[in-house]
Order: sequence, then C-alpha cells, then structure tokens
Amino acid sequence: MVSLPSPGHGPLITAIRSTWNTLDLPKPPSELVEWIRGATPLSTNKEVVVAIATYFIVIFGGRELMRNREPFKLKIPFQIHNLILTTGSGLLLALILEEIVPLYIKHGFYWCICNHGSFTKTLISYYMINYYIKYVELIDTVFLVLKKKPLAFLHVFHHSATAVLCYTQLNGETSVQWVVISLNLLVHVLMYYYYWATAGGRKIWWKKYLTTMQITQFIIDLFIVYFATTNHFFTKWGINLPWVRDCAGAESAATFGCAILTSYLFLFISFYRKTYKGGAKKVNGAKKTN
Repeated sequence: MVSLPSPGHGPLITAIRSTWNTLDLPKPPSELVEWIRGATPLSTNKEVVVAIATYFIVIFGGRELMRNREPFKLKIPFQIHNLILTTGSGLLLALILEEIVPLYIKHGFYWCICNHGSFTKTLISYYMINYYIKYVELIDTVFLVLKKKPLAFLHVFHHSATAVLCYTQLNGETSVQWVVISLNLLVHVLMYYYYWATAGGRKIWWKKYLTTMQITQFIIDLFIVYFATTNHFFTKWGINLPWVRDCAGAESAATFGCAILTSYLFLFISFYRKTYKGGAKKVNGAKKTN
C-alpha cells in the first residue's frame, strides 16, 4: 500500500522548502504564512475597504484621465502579467491538490469539505496566497483603463467581490473553500494562458468554451457550498436527515459565499447569452472577468 504524505509534507512543497533553504533565503514572518487578524496584511475590514475603494478610485479616475488621451498598447507588460498569473495559478493549484488529495483518500469527500481538520495550516497559507493573487488580478482592470477598453459591470464587480469573498472565507475558516478555490485556479490557468497567447498574436478557437467552463465552475461551486451550508443549518435547527452532519465555518462567511457565487452564475449566464446567443457583437476573446 502506498503511504500518503502527511499534511504539509507533499513532494512539491518539500522541494520548494528545500530550494528555499538551499538558497539561504530568510524565513517568512509568521504573519505572512499564518492568518493573524490585524497582523497579516489586508486582514481587517478597514484594510479591505480601503483597498477596494482605492481600486475604484484608480480605475474610474484613470478612465477620466484617459478620456482625451491615446490608448497605450502595453503588449509586453500585458503578456508578462498574464504569464505570471497562469503560471502562479497552476503552481498554487498543484500545491492545494497535493495537500487535499491525501486527506480525501484518508477521510473521504464529506470530511474534506465539512470537517475543521481539513482547514490545515498549510492550506491556510495557500488560501492566503490565493487571496493576495486576487489583488494582483485587479491589475487586469488597470490594463483595460490604459487601453481605453470598456469597464463592464461584470468585470469590475467580479474582480472586487472575489477579493472580498476570499477575505471572508479566511476569516470564517470555511473548510469547503478549497473546492471553490481549486476550480477557480483551474479556470485561471486556461484563461490567463488564453490572454497571454492571444496578446502575442495566436489564434485560439476555444474562447466560447472558456466562458462555458466558467459557468460550469459556478454550478459545481454552488452545488457543493449549498450542500455544506444547508447541512450546517439543518444540524443547527435539529433537522435530522440521513446525510446531514455539521459543516465547519462561520455562518456569515457561508451565507455570503452562497450569495456571491449565485450572483456570479446569473451574471455569467447573462453575459454568455448576450455574447454568444443574442445579436450582440461578439467580443474578441472570452470575457476576462474570472
């Protein structure tokens, strides 16, 4: 029987730590690898509000500043940005799967989405990296502004709300969040690769299917998070059903996650219909909103 690595000791993270030590790099401070409210960057309500407000000021103020200016091309910076995000998303996805798959094999799927034991220290570090990546992704909108592209509601809402969503799930310690994060990272590997490649002049035929994949992602997300959330409330309210067991995580984080993901699904379906089913002019590439 093949032995499974213990949490935090998978081959990929072990190789990264070994390389880090070989290069004699400094040990990161605890607030950068652990979620410590008030000490970890962007870990308080005030910091998040200021960050998102700054995002709005920059993009809408920038749009006004660009109104009478020629658009920037920014081909190389745009390609570098997307290459970093597709590569980083792929690496983070591999690290999360390396951590969660042994837990799934040992304990089963229900345990992994509902038991607080699946909210490991290593996964918390990965969730933090994913959270900070969401702020890097806000640069997507800056490129739109500098290129004088339209700022669609779906794009702006999705980018800002996802940063807030990741923040709430870290605070709420929801064990199910690895499902949503993993699917999102998978989509981002393909999406940011698409934008890197097309910015370099490549013709890619599957832009429509990328949007379909985004919608499918939200359907899977909602099925699982609604299942986990309803199980928690059924347990709380004493509704005894054969499959009901409690799920870990703050109720506020769970309900907020359900609401945001539901809004994403309807918004993306609406975008798909307007773009591919209606008479609207098709955009050159899948909507860069995820």
